[in-house]
Amino acid sequence: MSSSVGEKKRKIGVDEKASDEVFEYTSNGQIVPKDVVSVQFHPSVVEIEEKAFQNCNMLQDVVFNVGLTKIGSWAFINCTALDSITIPSSTLEIGREVFSGCTGLGEVVLLSDGIKKIGMRTFRECSSLQSIAIPSSVDEIGQSAFNSCKELREVVLNEGLTSIVSCAFSGCLSLQSIVIPSTVTKIGSRAFSNCSSLTEVVISDGLMEVGDSAFLECRALQSITIPSTVTEIGSNAYSGCTNLQNVVLNVGIKIIKKQAFHGCISLQSITIPSSVLDIDDCAFSYCDSLSEVVLNDGLKKIGDSVFLHCTVLQSISIPYTVNEIEQYAFYGCINLQEVVLNNGINKIKEGAFGRCTSLTSITIPSTVIEIEQYVFNNCSRLREVVIHNDKVHISERAFINCPLLERFNFPGLSTRLNKLIQAGQRGIEIKVDAISAVEWRSGELVTPSVCREIENDGGWGVVRVEALVEVDKEKLNKVKGLIAYYELKEATTLFELALWKATIDQADNDDNIDRVAHRVEVMGPVKDTILQYLR
Repeated sequence: MSSSVGEKKRKIGVDEKASDEVFEYTSNGQIVPKDVVSVQFHPSVVEIEEKAFQNCNMLQDVVFNVGLTKIGSWAFINCTALDSITIPSSTLEIGREVFSGCTGLGEVVLLSDGIKKIGMRTFRECSSLQSIAIPSSVDEIGQSAFNSCKELREVVLNEGLTSIVSCAFSGCLSLQSIVIPSTVTKIGSRAFSNCSSLTEVVISDGLMEVGDSAFLECRALQSITIPSTVTEIGSNAYSGCTNLQNVVLNVGIKIIKKQAFHGCISLQSITIPSSVLDIDDCAFSYCDSLSEVVLNDGLKKIGDSVFLHCTVLQSISIPYTVNEIEQYAFYGCINLQEVVLNNGINKIKEGAFGRCTSLTSITIPSTVIEIEQYVFNNCSRLREVVIHNDKVHISERAFINCPLLERFNFPGLSTRLNKLIQAGQRGIEIKVDAISAVEWRSGELVTPSVCREIENDGGWGVVRVEALVEVDKEKLNKVKGLIAYYELKEATTLFELALWKATIDQADNDDNIDRVAHRVEVMGPVKDTILQYLR
């Protein structure tokens, strides 16, 4: 066989069976026959050109020369018969999609300690590849580099790697374990998504961010420990990890993003460390086995639907640092029996505790100024609501479909009324001026023997007496009832007028609107409260 390119000729028979000859590649725009079976590289080759062996689907054997520094993008894309390659130690760069679609490639050996990056989609859909060891010189594994390598069972990542970018190992269905080196600072979005056999992930200190959907649908994953260096868990990071039972979040995390653990139906407990400021929307929604949640002081936001349909959750205590409970935060928690709302909460938004059918009582702290509509919608066992701020704005639909709700209890209002009752029970002290030595006590005249002080004025005795006056309890109760009646009647009237105005405002703008037809009567529980104080 001549080494001259000009003398090299491929001989194809009538049946187009490929020759057994070894093709020598010298680069410099050389045209490669599509039916090449075996290739070796001339010692002078330092770079393999882009698309050089693209779609050579009969190529089985490739021998790279020592001295090769770069393999151009798409160089061996869709070479489906290629079964093994060894990248020489001289190679510094592997371009994008170099071996993408090489479905027969079962063995890859990277000898180079100079490679800095595994390019985008370099080994994508190499469905026969079973193992890969990434040299310590590599600092980045590119986007989708090993995406859909369905038989990839073993991956060794060495110290020195700093970034695993998006979809790097996505769809590696046979991958069972992975150890993330301490030099890695970020796991990119969907990096290990749909790795359905992945049971063990070891994340070393040093990692700062778990990207969006990083471990999405890793259905075999059973436990995860997030180190203290991580500050952010991305959206859908562990969503759909249906066998995930144990999650340890260390102090350091600040944000748990949307749907981070959505649908983790085997997760039984979670403790949110004090460093977490924000639990974003649906972070733990549909965690059907989640029975224990510990929220520590420091948390500021509980997002929309965070614990939506956590059907076995029985109790929750909201820290005083939380200002607002967002809409539908605990909606559908049908076994939630105890809710502790601490001072600090200002607003409870729409549907926050809707369909919490095991909740029987709730105490609203004095800091709450607004309860939006449907907050306790369909809380079918709710009987008592204690509201410590009698000026709180309560939506007319806040307690809709609560058939057992008997009364609202306003302790502040009760205190003011009870003071009147207590005054009648213990009596009050007043000062009475009297001429001569007489004093009024319970409607009777008494003698000067009870005088406390006698003053002389021009020879005449002017007597000043200070006595305990016993107020008639029956009369005081009538006064109390009268005050309560007018105070509560005024409040009820204002409440009805507000509801009336709201219904008119919601109606179409019509000068001939039937205002009477839009009148709204005050809700039953409020009337019951009024009657309680008028008895």
